[in-house]
Amino acid sequence: MGGRGLDPVIRGQGQERVDVLLDGIRVEGACPNRMDPPTSRLSSALAPVLDVRTSNQTLRWGPIAGGQVVATTAAPDFQDDVTTGHVTLGASDNGNGKLANGSIATGSDRGWIRLAGGYDEADDYEDGDGNKVRSAYKNSEGRVDAAWKADNGFYVKGLVSRQEERDVKYAGSGMDAPKTDTDILRLELGAPVASGDWNLLAWQADVDHVMDNFSLRPATMKMLTASETRTRGLRLTLDQSPDAKTNWAIGTDFETNNWEAERFGGATLDTLTSVLWPDVDRDRLGFFAERFYRIMPSLQLGAGVRYDRVEMDAGSSDKTFGSGMMAQSAADIYTALYGTTNTEATDDNFSGFVTGDWRFSSRQSMEVTASRSVRSPGVTERYIASWSMMPAMRWVGNPALETEKHNKLELALPGRSDGWHWRPAVWIDQVDDFVLRTRNADQVSVYRNIDARLLGLEGELGWSNGTWSTASKLAAVRGENRDDDKALPQIPPVQFIQTLGWQKMGHQLELEWQVARRQDRVDLESGLDAGTSPGYGVLNLTGSHPLVEYLTLSWAVDNLFDNTWAPHVSRANTDPFSPEAVRVNEPGRTLRAALTARW
Repeated sequence: MGGRGLDPVIRGQGQERVDVLLDGIRVEGACPNRMDPPTSRLSSALAPVLDVRTSNQTLRWGPIAGGQVVATTAAPDFQDDVTTGHVTLGASDNGNGKLANGSIATGSDRGWIRLAGGYDEADDYEDGDGNKVRSAYKNSEGRVDAAWKADNGFYVKGLVSRQEERDVKYAGSGMDAPKTDTDILRLELGAPVASGDWNLLAWQADVDHVMDNFSLRPATMKMLTASETRTRGLRLTLDQSPDAKTNWAIGTDFETNNWEAERFGGATLDTLTSVLWPDVDRDRLGFFAERFYRIMPSLQLGAGVRYDRVEMDAGSSDKTFGSGMMAQSAADIYTALYGTTNTEATDDNFSGFVTGDWRFSSRQSMEVTASRSVRSPGVTERYIASWSMMPAMRWVGNPALETEKHNKLELALPGRSDGWHWRPAVWIDQVDDFVLRTRNADQVSVYRNIDARLLGLEGELGWSNGTWSTASKLAAVRGENRDDDKALPQIPPVQFIQTLGWQKMGHQLELEWQVARRQDRVDLESGLDAGTSPGYGVLNLTGSHPLVEYLTLSWAVDNLFDNTWAPHVSRANTDPFSPEAVRVNEPGRTLRAALTARW
């Protein structure tokens, strides 16, 4: 939508269908318009390692509908010292970006404490045509984490963090976010037991968010939305490896969430105009079991099952907003649009997978995974109640939505030989009761269940001799609305990435070419696609160089030839008083550089 708030799209699916886990925990956003998706909570002080998962080969974190992004923050590496840390200072020219972050830890591998903090900000950037794009932001974070391990292997880990986002502008929204605060508490316990170990993880995440249309832009009709979400979670797992051939795990988790969002208007912002999230509660209780068994050195099979009980309700759906003859409640709107008077929902979700990995030659393997993933509709899909005098600005969830069932099959042929590696893959996702956001005859944004199919092809080919390296990656996905015999909205076009890299004595250089084909298969009736999109090609150049001991210079030139471009799936540039939608362009040529000291 702008300079922050990245919502990843994996295999043509995003938002509620992509789980983002921060060191094993979920942090739900507090903005009904997704100004603060989970990725906006990635640490600005300590860069995590990201693992992107596209198919079910474990169910401990829940079934994978579209994809899963797992962010893991490494523990400090003390080596032979009692302290370790880093300081980074950086800047960029396009948007006048600035960043500073650092950390310091003391202790040993048996016990340590670490303090870390970061700050970054930017003004509006310019696209390739020199046009300003609303994208300015300020973001700061402070965190303390610690760990201790006893002689018998018992360990304790803890984290306390606070993030503050200020004056965040969004080109892809009719509002901006002057304030978002996130507080996270995390506690983890574990110990060896039998032929493995147990792990208990508890967390709490509170997010408070304010968005309006007047603090950072001119407005004639002021609007302000105050929203919050509260998340509490607990997960217990037991992992065992009784012999060299077998690994199995069982576990349970419980998560409770509450969302509340109200929009105000009027000359003094004292008129309640919509109850966007009517005090929605969601309780989710899950159980999983999975086992992997190596039948022979070249063949491993695995399977897992999971059950989730999900209960949702809107506690203030009867709360009246508006005035006079326009006074109504979220419950009134649900009844008028969908004919439903019940806001309670109870889902019994059964998911599972079967997978096999067969290495049939010294350089070639075959991976096959079949799975069923059941997803309950999200809080916005079931309960959003955004009302307006203009039908095209109305957006209403459907409490009667059925759960979404993904039936997936994937075949991949990874291999490696003489410095080369490759991985072609094909997959299909047959979705029963796909939750589609679209527009009705009155142009109101509504939700309904359809049957859908997604087909995909992926390929990767790379080579390296230790100094030079190259990699080619291709991805294509086709999304079909089978009920209406047309394309699904927000499906990315065919994409290709070519890289060429060099490294020697710690110095690294990489040239990347991103290419996307034109996307003609769109769903204009949904209001989600801004239209067909042209293809593009963008060159990026990056480098990293050790200067002296402990000091490294990293730099990048993004969009080397200053092209004007936008991914097909970027948010439409919306103005509530203009029907024209223009896709949000990415930055033009941008030079970034940073100095990092590590000790």
